[in-house]
Amino acid sequence: MADRNPETHVIDFRAAEQLLAARDPRGAVKLLDSVIAAHPENTAARLLRARAFFAAAQLRPAQLEFELVLEREPDNAFAHFALARTFERSGKPAQATRHFRLAAALDPRPEYLQAAGFGTGTQE
Repeated sequence: MADRNPETHVIDFRAAEQLLAARDPRGAVKLLDSVIAAHPENTAARLLRARAFFAAAQLRPAQLEFELVLEREPDNAFAHFALARTFERSGKPAQATRHFRLAAALDPRPEYLQAAGFGTGTQE
């Protein structure tokens, strides 16, 4: 592969966002692998890769990435919500409920509150 530098990593990150939006999560993961290899501390790249794994129904890798993001950013409501969805799809309702509730406590968005079973909505 050609020399990689911070500029090409930014380009790869942005291209991965576009691939995920275009419903090509596997292509996004491939681009993000090199970004994360060069910048393993980059939480945004890891969160995007977790979303791509989830979209590709690669639930175990998605779970691991979301958990790594939460180790670094325990107050990331979206990461809690996405991890909960991952647990939900994996057939782990107790773990899902815990993270739905954490997401709702951190950010009272209607979709988080509803998923957590708070307010007028019920848990999905």
